Amino acid sequence: MRVLRTVSAIALSLVLVVTGCSRQITGTAAVDPNQPLTSITKDKFGIRAGLAEAPVQLELYTEPQCSHCADLQADFGDQLAYYIGIGQLAVTYRPLTFLDQVPGGHSAHVASAMFAAATPGGAEGTGGTPARAFQKFVEDLWAHQDLGGPGPSNDEMADMAQKAGIPSAEVDAVKSGASDVDTKDLDDTNFEFLFEIDQVSTGTPTVYDLKKDEKIDIYDNDWLAKLMAS
Repeated sequence: MRVLRTVSAIALSLVLVVTGCSRQITGTAAVDPNQPLTSITKDKFGIRAGLAEAPVQLELYTEPQCSHCADLQADFGDQLAYYIGIGQLAVTYRPLTFLDQVPGGHSAHVASAMFAAATPGGAEGTGGTPARAFQKFVEDLWAHQDLGGPGPSNDEMADMAQKAGIPSAEVDAVKSGASDVDTKDLDDTNFEFLFEIDQVSTGTPTVYDLKKDEKIDIYDNDWLAKLMAS
């Protein structure tokens, strides 16, 4: 059996409306420290969205220019976000960049943005990236494919990250293009893991159940509901 490889605060004004009267309360709302956050795997080439102790642990191998990967996000992204958010599911994203025609192309660019958005700890060690927000960011990224083209710009990806609820420090990192990940090593390492799972149909998207040690048939329309109910 394979071994599991291993917000910031925002200013908030609350307006209470009671039968024609209102009272404004100002203060600072902190992110719930118990909510699922993102974390980087020990090998540095995976991003886990969700709790380490979530009962269902998946790896998702995905390529930013893979149209089938975009379909997966369109069809199941909201469900993934829901189960991640309630702590029942953790998804470790392992992006690949094999469809890039040039170094640092569309896929590498998007993969780097994913790691910039997922950097745990925030700007000053306050909280981290909410896992549900990260999943929504991924869903939006794959909804803006530019097959064979340069892909979305840093500004466009930063806007997606902000709308998804990614913390401001990580949004700034996406906008600046800051990322420590080596996308060539990323692709080589994650492809090796993917090949280990399936040496015949080695492709994306691939969803692997880390606890059951098996590849999941994602072409069953009810695969996720069945998995979460089991």
